[in-house]
Amino acid sequence: MSILYPGFLWLLIPLSLLFWTREKKMIETGHLIILMLLVLVLSRPVIKQGIEESPIEAKEFIIALDVSYSMKAKDIKPDRYVFAKETANALLASNPTDNIMLIAFTSNPLLLSPPTTDHRLISIALESLNLEYILTKGTSLEKLFKKVASMKSEQKNLILITDGGEETDAEKLSSIIQNANISLTILALGSRQGTTIENADGSLLKDKEHHLIISRINPLLETLASQAGGTYMTASSTPESTAQALYDALEMDDQKGELITKKQHRYRELYQIPLLFALLLFLMLHTRAVKFLLVAFSLLGIQAEASVFDNYYLDKAYQSYQNKEFNTTKAYLGKLDTPSLQSRFALANTYYRQGAYKKALKNYLSIRSTSAQIKQKLYYNIANCYAKQEMYEKAKMYYTKALQLGNDKDAKANLALVALLADKKSAELGIAHPKSQSSDSSKSEHQEGEEETRDEDQPSSGSGDGGEKSNSKEQEKSRLTLDPKQEKQPLSSKVYELINKGYIHEKQPW
Repeated sequence: MSILYPGFLWLLIPLSLLFWTREKKMIETGHLIILMLLVLVLSRPVIKQGIEESPIEAKEFIIALDVSYSMKAKDIKPDRYVFAKETANALLASNPTDNIMLIAFTSNPLLLSPPTTDHRLISIALESLNLEYILTKGTSLEKLFKKVASMKSEQKNLILITDGGEETDAEKLSSIIQNANISLTILALGSRQGTTIENADGSLLKDKEHHLIISRINPLLETLASQAGGTYMTASSTPESTAQALYDALEMDDQKGELITKKQHRYRELYQIPLLFALLLFLMLHTRAVKFLLVAFSLLGIQAEASVFDNYYLDKAYQSYQNKEFNTTKAYLGKLDTPSLQSRFALANTYYRQGAYKKALKNYLSIRSTSAQIKQKLYYNIANCYAKQEMYEKAKMYYTKALQLGNDKDAKANLALVALLADKKSAELGIAHPKSQSSDSSKSEHQEGEEETRDEDQPSSGSGDGGEKSNSKEQEKSRLTLDPKQEKQPLSSKVYELINKGYIHEKQPW
């Protein structure tokens, strides 16, 4: 047995002292025992049942954050670095399922967080980074791009948050990006006219000739984004709106997600046991216990999470769906205490009918079943979503999966259509040999489910290819759900030593 929140157990010390020192009166003693049992409930006793794997579709992104001295400039309030950090946190919140890596860079890049879908790891790394310990003033985009290029993944989606430094050779940087197959999105922080930079003592930063340093956005960034076929943007009024603009730009990218495995601990909850004893003891102290014991035991068979209204809400959702009142359908489905196979299908179908194909796709991909009939319908609807987004290659793959589970005239007709559209799109783009699809998405196992009627039978389109999936043990461990009570640890001095490496001999710090 394990205790997930052991901090609550400290409350047992004063309760135990009261128990042994107070005069032994039955009601007061009973109340103390009830409080002790409730403390046990709050501490959440569980039995670990291993690690649970759940396949999710996610894109892989690399956030590269400039932490050089120039990011202290205050032409963006409160300053460039704080704005960049808040933007990164807002971006993490809007991409809950994506696999994200964090790199901090100045003259040298340093990996702060490996690829993970648990974005709390990245937020902890961001909060632990103290700009006062970073001494480098230069910014080397070339070293950053070479670091990203050395990574094993086939497609690298790089989000670069920087003011640009002083590099001038855009052609050289563009060559590195294109050779390494890096998809570049640049968020340029700062202003065109630039501003001075304050030191810790309030004085203004100067160069060796005692001239004031003026830090501004490097115009090379916009040129670089253009030459590398990337996206260039500047800061909006708030970090949240800036993060939303970044998210919208990433959603328009042609790079598609892949199925990855997210791991988390699976527990068997035991809090019901002390809670039951506390309830029974309370009834014995304040009521005629005999009358209520049968009631208490009869309630044991009822699952607390089940709601007697679920069937009613689900029936209402189906009625509003048939009447094409899709917002009402979503409202009823949102009231369900326990989502079922039917409700998940209904929600996904509702998003599809509203044209929200990305949300529909996420909901279809979250449904698990070992029933061949249900999986066939599920694959068909997933293919429709991909096709509606013009992701023809993935649509072909899922139509084929549906046909492998049984004959289907609609799936066969749609497969022929998206195959034709895929060839047409490849010809328009001048692609002689389209990249083959990853087969990893067909490897996920599905849980037992119930049959659901297919509502979407319209052809759709789209082409997509997944990036290479990392299988290292370190990255798998990083995906485990963190203990929410875990304290945030400061970054070690070794981290700052690696970031500051070579700062004494910086050739072009500005």
